[in-house]
Amino acid sequence: MNTTPLTVDLPHSLGAAEAKRRIAAGSDSLVAHLPAGAQVRSAWTGERLAMQVLAMGQEVNAGIEVHEAFVRVEMLLPPALGFLRPLIEAGVRRGGTAMLEDKRG
Repeated sequence: MNTTPLTVDLPHSLGAAEAKRRIAAGSDSLVAHLPAGAQVRSAWTGERLAMQVLAMGQEVNAGIEVHEAFVRVEMLLPPALGFLRPLIEAGVRRGGTAMLEDKRG
């Protein structure tokens, strides 16, 4: 099965520990943006969150790596979702930026 890779870097000024905390706190809200019946499995290994999303008969595997000044989101889209790549990328940028926004001051 061919997959379409998607990589999005999200810059931030939070430091790695705070960025990881925000991602951990916000990852549960991901389900609210998915079709009804979607299943999400996730597990942290160090500074990397591995995720598997099952929805509408499709499987998307993703990883989120937390760095000191940016977060890298990588996912493999199955062929049936490849045409949605621009919309998915825009959603990741929008949602990820909002989650990592520095609201201090």
